Amino acid sequence: MKKELSKKNNNESQTSEIKRYLGVLHEDYSSKLDLVVEQFGGINKKLDSHTEMTGRIAEDVEIIKNDIEFLKGGMKKKVDYEEFQALEKRTSLLESKVRR
Repeated sequence: MKKELSKKNNNESQTSEIKRYLGVLHEDYSSKLDLVVEQFGGINKKLDSHTEMTGRIAEDVEIIKNDIEFLKGGMKKKVDYEEFQALEKRTSLLESKVRR
């Protein structure tokens, strides 16, 4: 009978130690999981802000591209400085001939 009682106490002692050990493991893993969740939240916020920033940059690039196309079209209609000088000389010659 004493053996059965000591065996029962021993089993209960081992069971309580196992429960305590599992409780400690649970707390440890829970705290680590909470840390991972917190870090994920921070990374997710950063990613959202970067996505927003990338969207704004894409819009700005599109506006710049449209402006450049407009300027290119306007530049095709203009003459360079050398052509302007040549036209100015020709106009001067024509004006001088007309005045005579």
